[in-house]
Amino acid sequence: MATPIVGKAREKWTTLAWMGWAFLALNALGTGLVGLRYSLPRVPFPSPLPNYYARHYWLIAHAVVSSMAVLVGPCQFLSVLRRRSPKTHRLMGQVYCGAVAAGWVTSLPIAALAQTGGVASAGFLALGAGWIFTTAAAYLRARRRQLNAHREWMIRSYALTAAAITLRSYLPLMLVAGVPLAMSYPLVAWVCWMPNLYSPSG
Repeated sequence: MATPIVGKAREKWTTLAWMGWAFLALNALGTGLVGLRYSLPRVPFPSPLPNYYARHYWLIAHAVVSSMAVLVGPCQFLSVLRRRSPKTHRLMGQVYCGAVAAGWVTSLPIAALAQTGGVASAGFLALGAGWIFTTAAAYLRARRRQLNAHREWMIRSYALTAAAITLRSYLPLMLVAGVPLAMSYPLVAWVCWMPNLYSPSG
């Protein structure tokens, strides 16, 4: 009698896992495509942030390469891709790591002078440090064929990449709730990524 119950539990978990992945992938697609608009000759809906004008090319470069990381990341969690086409998985992983490295470098001058001041800057710089560290750790584990550790670090890496998604979710909600930008922006610079790293399983 135990076998069917276990089978149903696994089937349910598989369904929930796919639903979670689809939700993440759809959000990543939307966020990534919005960021890639900066690669167009004429940018529709340019950023209202001062950095768009003060550090124009840095912001455009950061938006484009970071969007690539956002878009590629969900595909790397598909076990079917890893099994059927490990070469594709490795190639996409290299693209992801390269995009993260470029995204981190281009984020530095932007984050250092973030809107609303030092608290926001510190939040984004800390996010960048965690982003490049977790990605480098994932890459090195893959090179050493420590695949379980590689997967764990890659999950952490993409949790930080997904700050691009959560930031664009939290900030409008705060503004609609009446939290002034001077308070909401420094707060979202931290809460857009710190909860992403939390794992109930430890």
